[in-house]
Formats: sequence, structure tokens, C-alpha cells
Amino acid sequence: MIFRKDPFGHYLIIKRLVLRSIGIISYLTLRFLNKLRIEGAENLENLGKHGILIVSNHQTYFADVVGIYHVISRKRSAFSNGIKNPLYLLAPMLNCYFIAAEETMKSGWIPKIVSYAGSISIRRIWRDKDKDVKRQVRFTDITNIGMALKDGWVITFPQGTTKPNAPGRRGVTYIIKKFNPIVVPVVIDGFQNAFHRKKLRLNKLGSRVTIKFKPPLEFNANEGSNEMLSKIMNAIEQSAAPEGA
Repeated sequence: MIFRKDPFGHYLIIKRLVLRSIGIISYLTLRFLNKLRIEGAENLENLGKHGILIVSNHQTYFADVVGIYHVISRKRSAFSNGIKNPLYLLAPMLNCYFIAAEETMKSGWIPKIVSYAGSISIRRIWRDKDKDVKRQVRFTDITNIGMALKDGWVITFPQGTTKPNAPGRRGVTYIIKKFNPIVVPVVIDGFQNAFHRKKLRLNKLGSRVTIKFKPPLEFNANEGSNEMLSKIMNAIEQSAAPEGA
């Protein structure tokens, strides 16, 4: 038992320690140093242990993921629109993953530690650091996302950038069509003021931070990628047209 691993070869005992450490530090910033408000957590009830895709807008590299993780990790205890009781951090949710750019997760020792907590690092097909590029989707990236969904919950940011109202990327619709997950939209706000965009550190104390969970989306069997993406973007309250539209 002590040497059990997740599907990506990460030792669960180490993963638990990493998640506890990140959880305790971020709990203090979300619970006491800023004003976190959570809405719609009841929409996460009875969704199951795997095959759940969380789609959200994006404001910082790491704080968004951490905030969402706190709420969904509370499913091991009773759901509430808050994180007042931190006991859930004693048994953190080990099968929660997040999709992140490979270059971001290799950008320093802190991102590498965070990566152990559940990163699915992918190669962006439209951007390489500060350069615009065009390249093929890496097959192993899709496979890894499928493995994560089979094991648990996955958080993704369809825009692939922290720029507000940036166009959504069709990759998320491919994931939905291929793996048929339950898709839960999330709208976050205030993270860009409270936290540093690229680092796990505070920018401003006393900021109002909001995480709003909405009911799962429903898609028609014959729905096209553009229609699906528009539905997702509307749900996460981002108004830009789909990329390539």
C-alpha cells in the first residue's frame, strides 16, 4: 500500500504530502488573508469518482487550480459553499488532475513540485513560450488526459491563457467527444487581483475571490465542435468567438 502509484507513476504517499502542504498554505490565503466566496458547490454532488471534466476561465497560472481543488476536495466531507473546516486536507483528493502547459510546469522548482500534485502537462499546439507556432497535437497528451479522466476528475482551462475573453480552443471539444465526461463549468473571479499571475504568492490582501460552479452541461449527439465550444464559453462567461471561427 505504501508504494502505490497513480496512473502517471507518482507515489501516492508523496503526492499526499505535496497536496497537504499546498493545501495548508493556500487555505490560509483563501480563508483568512482574502475573502473567498463559493457558489453552486451543490452542483458537484453525486457526480461520481471519475469521468468528471471541470472547465473554467483562467486568471493565474496556479491559484485558480488550487482554489478549485479546495472546493472539489471537500467532497470527501459534506459539501458546503465554503471551506471553513480544513480537516478535509488530512485526506486530500488524490485523483484530481489539471491540464497545464508543459513549458509552465518546467519553469522552476515550485512548478515541478506542483506538477507532482496532479499536472497533466501538454504541449501547446499554438504557442511555444513567446512565439506563435502551428504544430500537431501530441497523441500521448490525449492519452494522458483519458487516463486521468478514467482515474478521477480533471480541471482544464479551454482558453489556454490567462487573457480575459480569449477565444476557446477546440481541443476541449475533442476531449469531450472522445471520452464523454460529465462537464461542469466554473466561473472564477478576483484571482488576478489577489494572486501573482505566474507565481504562487499573494499580490493583495483582503481581495474578494469568487468560485462559482454551474450545473453540468448537456450536449446533443450531433452537436458540432463550434456549437459545443460556444456553449462552454458562454457557461464560463467568456464572450470571445471560438478560435478559427
